[in-house]
Amino acid sequence: MRIASLGMYVQARQEVANDALWAALAERLRARGVADVPERLERRRAVQDVWRDPDLLFGQICGFPLVSNPALGLQVLGVPVYDAPGCEGGRHRSLIIARADDADGIVAYRGRRAAINGRDSNTGMNLFRALIAGEAGGEPFFADVRETGAHRQSISAVILGEADIAAIDAVTYAATLRGEPELVPALRIVGETAESWAPPFVTAAGTDADTVAALKAALAEVIADPALAGEREALFLRGVVPGDLERYLPLRTLESAAAAAGYLVLH
Repeated sequence: MRIASLGMYVQARQEVANDALWAALAERLRARGVADVPERLERRRAVQDVWRDPDLLFGQICGFPLVSNPALGLQVLGVPVYDAPGCEGGRHRSLIIARADDADGIVAYRGRRAAINGRDSNTGMNLFRALIAGEAGGEPFFADVRETGAHRQSISAVILGEADIAAIDAVTYAATLRGEPELVPALRIVGETAESWAPPFVTAAGTDADTVAALKAALAEVIADPALAGEREALFLRGVVPGDLERYLPLRTLESAAAAAGYLVLH
């Protein structure tokens, strides 16, 4: 059986919206004759595992592993356009956060503690590394870098004093503050990274051309359906623009530039 996954943005309101979005997509795919369309989104498995599954019909992936792990071989269906601070025209960035009563500006955090969601994350690590590489001078910048497993956990680490600074995906940050407005007074933005293309919608390498065409057509219909306006708003999802793997190759260039600056590892 094929699988579908929307595991990038999973704040409670987003998960409900993802279910509705997938139900609408699945209905349109079946109407186009696509076989083995799953009833529900896969939530039992880690997204990294789902990305490697040859039965992946529809999913969403972080841009950095898409191009840094050639073994994945995923096909890009489209690039989401998000309507959140730090996002525009299919592009997004990381917002660098700290506690509200802490220092302003990136340079003030030399020798402090950083949190990242994972070493393979574009917004949590790759864009952050590119920013810090310009300040580090090829030397360790942070006293410690803690991997938390998720952007939301990185936010908690900063608030709880377990870390001092973190790079948070702009969509995740907007969703967190919308769902937990009590966090607003506890945080401040002390910088932002360069922009990159938002996490694309993808399908497995082996998905046939007719199914790829059906996926793209169904996705376009769901994005335009007035009945799903509330679900798209919950996801900050304004539209989808065409895209391919080549759009994400500059993320490898950022990695190469950090390596050339003597800062291949964020530390």
